[in-house]
Amino acid sequence: MRKAPLFRMPVGRLAGGFFVAALSLGHVETVGGQAPTAFDVVIVGGTVIDGTGSAGRRLDVGIRGDRIVALAPSLPRAGARRVITANGRIVAPGFIDLHAHLEPLLQLPLMESALRQGVTLAVGGPDGGSPLPLRPYMDSVTAARPGINVAYLIGHNDIRRAVMRMEARAPTADELTRMRQLVAEGMRDGAFGLSTGLLYLPGTYSTVDEVIALARVASDSGGIYTSHLRKEGIGLLDGVGEALEIGRQARIPVVLTHHKAVGQQMWGKSTVTLALVDSARRAGTDVMIDQYPYTATHTGIGVLVPSWAMAGGDSAFRARVAQPVVRDSIMRGIIDNILNDRGGGDLARVQFSRVGWDRTLEGKTLKDWAIRRGLEPTPANGAALVLEAMLKGGGNAIYHVLDEQDVRRIMAHPQTMIASDGRLSQPGDGHPHPRAYGTFPRVLGPYVREQQVLSLPVAIHKMTQMPARRLGLTDRGVLRTGALADIVVFDAATVADRSTFTEPHQYPVGIETVLVNGVVAVEAGRATGVRAGRVLRRQDRATTTR
Repeated sequence: MRKAPLFRMPVGRLAGGFFVAALSLGHVETVGGQAPTAFDVVIVGGTVIDGTGSAGRRLDVGIRGDRIVALAPSLPRAGARRVITANGRIVAPGFIDLHAHLEPLLQLPLMESALRQGVTLAVGGPDGGSPLPLRPYMDSVTAARPGINVAYLIGHNDIRRAVMRMEARAPTADELTRMRQLVAEGMRDGAFGLSTGLLYLPGTYSTVDEVIALARVASDSGGIYTSHLRKEGIGLLDGVGEALEIGRQARIPVVLTHHKAVGQQMWGKSTVTLALVDSARRAGTDVMIDQYPYTATHTGIGVLVPSWAMAGGDSAFRARVAQPVVRDSIMRGIIDNILNDRGGGDLARVQFSRVGWDRTLEGKTLKDWAIRRGLEPTPANGAALVLEAMLKGGGNAIYHVLDEQDVRRIMAHPQTMIASDGRLSQPGDGHPHPRAYGTFPRVLGPYVREQQVLSLPVAIHKMTQMPARRLGLTDRGVLRTGALADIVVFDAATVADRSTFTEPHQYPVGIETVLVNGVVAVEAGRATGVRAGRVLRRQDRATTTR
């Protein structure tokens, strides 16, 4: 693969629209034609990579209030309330995480695990799971003063559960009408679109027609559709095809979220799924992808249990397990998933991350648990332990079942954006997937600087303007005059993730300064404690200043 430069510093002609009109030393053009005054913040000496995919240029950035008001080769520092020296550093738009699990936000309002990655906007409500109703929850987030900006999707699983509980059947006409009303209500409340988790309960019981009907409601309000596919292992191609068909029939922009190929039998199939994306785009379906840069997934241990076994909820599941013949069928389904899907054919590939009923299992594998019990680490014994875990309340696990070549191939695709799928985390709490702390620095370090899978401007574009455009935001995700001052300053030579699968609670290095709405939220690599984020609602996309 040809090695692309991290950034270039051309001399002479300047890209139209990237700089302010006047570039002479000390002359500043301000937003709105106002007379020049001192900046609140000026970032000097850095190489600006503006988020559009363009090469880096040596520019100073002037900020007044929450907006960028000037970019020029040299801006006056006199009178500025704050001067940030960025010599030898990259100055980029704050990163936008299009797929984030923000459930602990009210307990962790600083959102430090995201903030210290350079993330200034995260989108919650993915995989079909969201607060319901949305408006009062978003009001509570506003009152909590989040550390970064947040936005939400409305989740199909929670809507279906509210109307149909855990029923494994198609909705009646009245039930479908009620679900459509809940989607419309969520969109009025400010959701940016509809998310589905068709692998999860109870969304897995839905038909494609049900999802199309709900996606049309989101489309009518200008929303997007993000899909955790029904299958990501065996059945992956059908899962992609279903999402594309939903996008086509509902006429809605689609995101294949955390796109991957699960299990050795599917490794390499990203060549086919990416070809399907390209073909759908040529045919007129607006489909994009998001991805995290790791070879392991993370979800509940229940993903190893056949979905039919859990129809009707916990009591129905326990009743089935109590029947020997049905229990045997459930066990066979778990064994099949261990061999052919998330289990990866090896109990050592299933690593517990959060186990409320036995914290000593966190960080350990299903194989470790079997050995602790004096059992051979066979699929059958693993299945028995999974069933035991479910009866005790379940748990979450990391599944080491992806191939590095698929990760690289998907990342390089022109329609792929970077997103963490990470849960807000704090040191000492559980054993999270390292993506919670390291997604964006991991792309900038190993995949850009070391492996050169992407050039630095392209990587930043995938983290900034691309997701902003998918959300319909025009004044975030780019560095230009008039844009909101969500900015990250980092060292391209040292930026890297430090979180690992064995020691996850580690913040990245090289992310030196982060501004959220013009306020310094990270300084010298550490959070300042200031919470300057806002709750963004779809209706505010024109100004995004709520």
